Amino acid sequence: MEKLRNLFSLHQKVAIVTGGNTGLGYDIACALAEFGAIVAITSRTLDKAEAVAHEISSHYGTEVVGVQLDQTEYSSCQRMSDTVHDRFGRIDILFNNAGGGSGKGECDFLKRDPQLIRNMIESNLVGPLFCSQTVGRYMVEQCAGSIINMGSIAALVGRTRKIYHDTYKMEQPIEYAAAKGGVLGFAKDLAAYMAPFGVRVNVISPGGFDKGELSQDFVKAYATLTPLGHMGVMHKEILGAALFLASEASSYVTGQNLVVDGGFSTCK
Repeated sequence: MEKLRNLFSLHQKVAIVTGGNTGLGYDIACALAEFGAIVAITSRTLDKAEAVAHEISSHYGTEVVGVQLDQTEYSSCQRMSDTVHDRFGRIDILFNNAGGGSGKGECDFLKRDPQLIRNMIESNLVGPLFCSQTVGRYMVEQCAGSIINMGSIAALVGRTRKIYHDTYKMEQPIEYAAAKGGVLGFAKDLAAYMAPFGVRVNVISPGGFDKGELSQDFVKAYATLTPLGHMGVMHKEILGAALFLASEASSYVTGQNLVVDGGFSTCK
């Protein structure tokens, strides 16, 4: 029987983490690097990606590179995929993390700027589709790979805005839920499409994580709505899920949505 620790090893696997220079993407990039992966992290700004890549590489002793990516532009997705494949000869893991739900401008749906709606959907849905296609072609050629998409509990539950209004926080735009619902749908169908080529496709849907930018009032209010009693903890509570879906430990798992939300979306 294969040793369990070997199933989680990513030694010399090549991984891309879009938006890996900050937030949950940074945590995921660190987890993959710690377990031996060669990691390419992307940012819209190359200098930011390269600076964080150097930091992670120095800490974990594995090769980490920064690559520029604007995933709303197809040509940028193709360049990113080609750059990583040309350098390392393969791509084993794609983590579609870039995007985000923090709205800019007026977030009330009835007052929302139509262009901001379009931008949110392009960043959170169209971008992951573009990256999955451009990287997916290489995975099909090598008959192996794992595509992991960042979902959200926004796709699973409708939420009152009272918690936002009571704590004077900008509310999450409605189209963010629409985009993340699309991520769940395309991941399931892409999993079916890619299965004959040995490529797995899954989703991680996190709940709220306290990245340090939220008011204590909001953090406390969110915690009261969460059965486990707290928001997600950075540098800890996304790591196991990411490692599981990236590694051979999940070799028989595809088309699934792994919810990491302390019970927020299911225990009411």
